[in-house]
Amino acid sequence: MAALSETIGSFAASLALERGLAAKTCEAYGRDVRAFAKFLASHGRKTTAQLTQDDVRAWLESLQEKRRRASTRARAFIAIKEFLSHLKEMGWTARDLGEGLEAPKRARILPRTLGEEETIRLVASIDGTTPRDLRDRAMLEMLYGCGLRVSELCALELTDLPDGAELVRCRGKGSKDRLVPFAPSVAAAIRRYLDEGRGPLARGNLAERHLFVTRLGKGFTRMGVFKLLKERALAAGIDPAVVSPHVLRHSFATSLLAHGADIRSIQEMLGHASVATTQIYTHVDQARLGQIHRTYHPRAEERDDDGK
Repeated sequence: MAALSETIGSFAASLALERGLAAKTCEAYGRDVRAFAKFLASHGRKTTAQLTQDDVRAWLESLQEKRRRASTRARAFIAIKEFLSHLKEMGWTARDLGEGLEAPKRARILPRTLGEEETIRLVASIDGTTPRDLRDRAMLEMLYGCGLRVSELCALELTDLPDGAELVRCRGKGSKDRLVPFAPSVAAAIRRYLDEGRGPLARGNLAERHLFVTRLGKGFTRMGVFKLLKERALAAGIDPAVVSPHVLRHSFATSLLAHGADIRSIQEMLGHASVATTQIYTHVDQARLGQIHRTYHPRAEERDDDGK
């Protein structure tokens, strides 16, 4: 038995040291567990010995009553499951109270994407030769050509581009590295940016290792990339409200799927832990599914007994 307030610190340490979760994930889980502990305290539960599975269900129901988003409730559920498992591992509860709990249902929301023609028009609209133009073109080529998260793009360093290989090494969620291939058009844009654009922007600062740098010679922030994309979309005659780094990531996955790539390969390139996540990102319209069936199913061309 232990005081619930004392177990939170132990849980937070285990997330970072033993499970290797990303810093933002640890922060989110920590907030969820502290909110859970506050809820329990308001109901007279202060020690692990007093904790029951009904308490967990009551807290999850309270989130729904407060109209928390489905994604928020799903994350909170995972955080509490991890917390309850930790309590059992530490011997503070006789059993894992998370076992048998049902996760909140999450709506499957299809991601927003740009059409291929629109995406290519956005990228191709940057055809200038200034250092800023060369940088922005390379950034958009990489976002659409590699499907990187905005945090991954911002974190790229010069050493993440292996010499002579059309690959980029990026650090994804959970500090997991992966190699993503890119097309010659992406390679050409990056090469030109490195040869003609990065030097003037970096202002001779050899210590700056970020691949993409601002006019101040520093690495980009997430908000800086968002602002850049909005400006470039507006200049290309595309509604800035529908353009973001994540929309280009979705468009990358959708384009791959539309041209015949398999889900598992797309999963690896996106850095998803579960293929189920990839299936949400890479939706396919019903017409194309029908065409695939007619093309590949061995009995698709057969007629019924009446010759129809």
